[in-house]
Amino acid sequence: MLFICYSKCTTCQKAQKWLDEKGVAYEIRDIKGDHPSYAELESWYRQSGLPLKRFFNTSGLLYKSMGLKDKLPQMSEQEQLELLSTDGMLVKRPIIVSEKGIFTGFKEKEWETLL
Repeated sequence: MLFICYSKCTTCQKAQKWLDEKGVAYEIRDIKGDHPSYAELESWYRQSGLPLKRFFNTSGLLYKSMGLKDKLPQMSEQEQLELLSTDGMLVKRPIIVSEKGIFTGFKEKEWETLL
């Protein structure tokens, strides 16, 4: 299982603590230093069944400063994926990539299915 996070993010810290407490094995990857590629994001998006907007960090400073709330609806899927792949800080975190699914953000109820 791959756990993609940002070490300074309190939600990521809570998620990592939860994984550790449950004894879940994972590989950690820093979203800022090693941000997801276009191909990875496209694959995760397709596998997840989630709306593409769920992969955007809508509460992030970069998202807000770029005015993406108003721009995303006019962008194609390809343009959105290309944009996401340019900067890890645009991507919702944490992300879990596992055999049981792709999870964005930390929601304990969803994550229980990992166990």
